[in-house]
Amino acid sequence: MTPVHLAGPRLALREVEPEDTDALLAIYGDPEATRHLSFEPRTREQVHAITARSIASANATPRTEYCLAIIRLGEHQLIGYARLATEPQQAATIGFALHPAEWGKGLGTETVHLLCALGFNTLGLHRIWAARSPLNEASARTLLRAGMTEDGRIRDHVFVHGAWRDSITYSILEHEWSLNCVPGVAAEHES
Repeated sequence: MTPVHLAGPRLALREVEPEDTDALLAIYGDPEATRHLSFEPRTREQVHAITARSIASANATPRTEYCLAIIRLGEHQLIGYARLATEPQQAATIGFALHPAEWGKGLGTETVHLLCALGFNTLGLHRIWAARSPLNEASARTLLRAGMTEDGRIRDHVFVHGAWRDSITYSILEHEWSLNCVPGVAAEHES
C-alpha cells in the first residue's frame, strides 16, 4: 500500500504518525475545538489510541478508513485531522477538525476539496457525505463553499455533552465534483 499524500494550494494531507499525538491532543483535547464535534474533549490516552488506530487503518486490507494529518504545504506539523470512511454503494463519509488558530482562513474548504479528490479521483466513489452540528454555522458555510448540497437533518443523531443532538447532512456526487474539480489539488496514492 502506497501512503496517501494529497496536496492543494495551501494544504496537504498525509498519513498520521506516532509523533502527531501531541498536536492532535491540542485539537481533540480542547473544549473550544470540540464544541461542535460528536464527542467531548479527549484525554491524552484517548488521543494516543486515535493515533494508533489511524496508523493501523492505513495498513488494513482492504483499506476502508483514511485518517490523515492536515498540514500546511511544505511543512510537517499537524494542524488538523481529516477522515474519510468508505461505505457500501461506492460512498463515504468525511469529517475534519482544525486547530482553532487555523479557523477562518478557508482551510476547511480546502480540506473538503482534498478529501473529495481522494474519494472521487483516487477511490472512484459515487457519493461523499458529511454531517455537522446544527449550531456550527461555520461548518455549514465551509461545506457549501466546497460544493456540497444540504440534504437534511438526522434527528437525535449523536449523544454528546449529556444530551441527544441532531446532525445536518450534506453530500456531493461524483458528477457534481467533476464539474467543480478544484485546480491545484493533486494526489499521490495507489490502492
